[in-house]
Amino acid sequence: MVYDLAIVGGGAAGLMAAAWITEQYKDAETRPSVVLLEKMPRPGRKINITGKGRCNLTNARMWDEFGVHVHPNAQFLKNAFYGFSSSDVMDFFKGQGLDLVIERGQRVYPKSMRAMDVTDTLVRCIRNGGVVEVLTECPVEKVEKKEAFELECGERTISCRKFILATGGLSYPSTGSSGDGYSFAKSLGHSIVHPRPSLTALVPEGYADGSGLSGFGRWLCGLSLKNVAMSLEVGSDIVQEEFGDADFTDGGIEGPLGFRLSRKAVQALDNGQRVSVLLDLKPALSESQLAQRIKREASSGNNTLRYLLSKLLPRQMIPAFLNLNKDLAQMAPGKAAERLPHALKQMRFKIVSYVGFERCVVTNGGVSLKEVSQKTMESKLVPGLFFAGELLDLDGDTGGYNLQIAFSTAVLAARNALL
Repeated sequence: MVYDLAIVGGGAAGLMAAAWITEQYKDAETRPSVVLLEKMPRPGRKINITGKGRCNLTNARMWDEFGVHVHPNAQFLKNAFYGFSSSDVMDFFKGQGLDLVIERGQRVYPKSMRAMDVTDTLVRCIRNGGVVEVLTECPVEKVEKKEAFELECGERTISCRKFILATGGLSYPSTGSSGDGYSFAKSLGHSIVHPRPSLTALVPEGYADGSGLSGFGRWLCGLSLKNVAMSLEVGSDIVQEEFGDADFTDGGIEGPLGFRLSRKAVQALDNGQRVSVLLDLKPALSESQLAQRIKREASSGNNTLRYLLSKLLPRQMIPAFLNLNKDLAQMAPGKAAERLPHALKQMRFKIVSYVGFERCVVTNGGVSLKEVSQKTMESKLVPGLFFAGELLDLDGDTGGYNLQIAFSTAVLAARNALL
C-alpha cells in the first residue's frame, strides 16, 4: 500500500497535523490514506511536561504582538499563523470539549491545568475520527525518495506519496526528541542551522560546582523575583533588556527573564564571548530615588549594610548579594550606603555556562528556512516533503509561542500536503 501522506513524529506538530486532517475528512465520502508514525509507546510525551505540567498551549496575542516573540525570522511564520492563529487553536480545543483559561501575559492553559488533557484531546480526536492510522513504537530509521517516499521502520517499510517531517528538535531527549529528523532532512539535501539549547537556565560563575550547588547558588535556589529587570551584556555591549519575573533554580537563572535572555546568551557563549547578566532589583526607582529611600531607612540610626538590605531585599537573597558584592560588604557603613543604589540596580552575574538539551525548553536552529516555502511548508528542494514544528529553524519566547508555532506550521503543511 502507498499512503497519500505519512506524518513522522507524534509530538505537538504531528498530532495537530493529524487532528486537523481528521476534522477535515471525518465526514467526507472520500478520505485520503494517512498514517502517523511515532517512535515512543505513546504520542505527545513532550506536551505532557510543558508549562511545568500545565501546558501553556498558545498565546492569545494577535500577530503584531505575537510576531515579535518569534526568532530568527518571524515573517516566515506569518502565513502559517494567519492560516491557523492562536484564536483558531483555542476554537479547536474548545470544540473538542477542552475548557481553556487565559492568564497573565495572554498565556492560554487548559482549565484543568493538566498538560495531559491537551495530549488526550488531540489523540482522542484522531482515534475517534477514523481518518488517520496511528502506529506507535514505529521509529523511522531511514528515508529515501524513489517513485514514492520509502520510510524504513525496522523490518517494515512505509511507502507514501508525500510526508510531513515533524520529529522535533533536541530538547528533552527522554521524550523521544533525539534529532533524527535532522539526519533525514540532510539525507534529502537540506541544510541544518546548528542546533543549540534555548529557553534554558544560565549558570553564573560560582553558582554550582561538580557536586551540585555551591557558593551563592545554595542561597538563591528556589527564589522567585517579581517585576525586576534583566539586561544581557555580551563583551562590553548591552544587547538585550527585559522586564518581568525571574527564578533561581538548581540549574541557574531561569523563569521568563532568564529564558528570554538565554537565546542570545547561549550563542555568545558558544562563540567564546564574555557574557554577563545585570539584574536591576528596583526597576521602578532611579538610583537617586533609591538613594533617598536608603537615606530615610538609615535615619533610624541603623545604617549597617545588612540592616538596609533587610529593608530592600528578600531575606533569602541577602547572603548571595553580599557574596557578589564583597567590596561593598567591606566598606564603612556610610560609604556602603552611598554605593548601595548602584549595586541594587546592577547586580552582576558573570555567565559561564548553560543547561543543555536535557532540560532546555526548545531548540534554537534546525532545517534552514531558506529551503522551505513559507506559503506551504513544502521543501523547495524535494517536492512532496513538508516540515512542521521544532525541527525548523524557528523558535519563540516562553509564553505559549512555541506550541503555536508547531500548531500553525503543522496545519499549513497538512493543508498543502493533501491538495
